[in-house]
Amino acid sequence: MLKCMKRLPCAVTALLLCANAVAQNGYWKATSNTARSVTGDITISGERLAIYFQPFTIADIRELTPDEITAAFNFDTPDGVQGKLYRLSIAADRKFLHKNTICGAEETQYMATAVQGKTMQVAFFSGSKMPSLKPEDLNNSTNLCGTYMYSR
Repeated sequence: MLKCMKRLPCAVTALLLCANAVAQNGYWKATSNTARSVTGDITISGERLAIYFQPFTIADIRELTPDEITAAFNFDTPDGVQGKLYRLSIAADRKFLHKNTICGAEETQYMATAVQGKTMQVAFFSGSKMPSLKPEDLNNSTNLCGTYMYSR
């Protein structure tokens, strides 16, 4: 019995990490004007992101803190919001809807996501350096390419 009790915190942590990954996964319908005009609907599935039927490999870097989620995204309340930072590579010349690109003339290298219920917000970043998601850094960021909103 004591052995099981010692393993319980590890099991709970693993379950929570899996639940967060599952929250991001699936088909997301573009709901913001930016999402409808650039990416269209997207799908996240494990290590894959599909934008306009074009697949990209993504690498899960880490969970976002509540402060980072509040700084980077616009939710009415931070309750129940789960966020992740991913690494990816979308070439600058890759065109999506209406011949739009995600980061203009720069390669898209990071994606931050935040999910609350049936709503997901996504921010794309250029630059090889991992983006800082602190409010003061985001306000002056030249690497933030845009934010998009999706729903299920």
